[in-house]
Amino acid sequence: MSATKPVRAPKDEGLATVRVVTETLRLVTDKRLELYNLTEKVADVVKRHDIKDGMVLLSSLHTTVALFVNEWQSALLQDIKSMLDKVVSPADGWKHNDPQFSDCDRQNAHSHLQAALLGHALSFQVAKGKLVLGQFQAIIAAELDGPRHRDLAVQIIGT
Repeated sequence: MSATKPVRAPKDEGLATVRVVTETLRLVTDKRLELYNLTEKVADVVKRHDIKDGMVLLSSLHTTVALFVNEWQSALLQDIKSMLDKVVSPADGWKHNDPQFSDCDRQNAHSHLQAALLGHALSFQVAKGKLVLGQFQAIIAAELDGPRHRDLAVQIIGT
C-alpha cells in the first residue's frame, strides 16, 4: 500500500493563485438542426485569461442545445444529424407537442429528447495553457430547435 505525501514548494517559490473566470459565449444559429465547432472559441477564452493549468466547465443554458465531443468530419457530422432524427423522430407523436398535455406550441419535443441523449455540460482539463483534447476531438454544440440566439456558460478554474 502506498501513500501520497503532500509536496511543499520551496520558500523562494510563490504559490500560484487560483482564479475563477466566468464568461458567456453567444451562438447565433441558422438552422433547426445544426452542429457548431466550439473548440477554438473555448480555447480563445482560456488564452485570453492566461490560464495555464486548471479546468474548463462548459454548459448549455438551453434545454434544446446539447454539447458533446466528437470528430469534426463532414460525413460523420451528417451521420450524427441523421442518427438524431432517426432515434428521436420529429414526426413521432410526443406528448410535449400535444395541446392536451402541454402548453408548448413549438412542436419541439424531439429537440428536448435529443438534447437529453447528448447532454448539456462538458468539462476539460487545461495544461500548459491549452485545452487537453485528443487528436481528433472537437467541442461540438448541437442546435436542435433553431434558428435562435443561444448562450453557453464557460467557467474556468485555474492558475
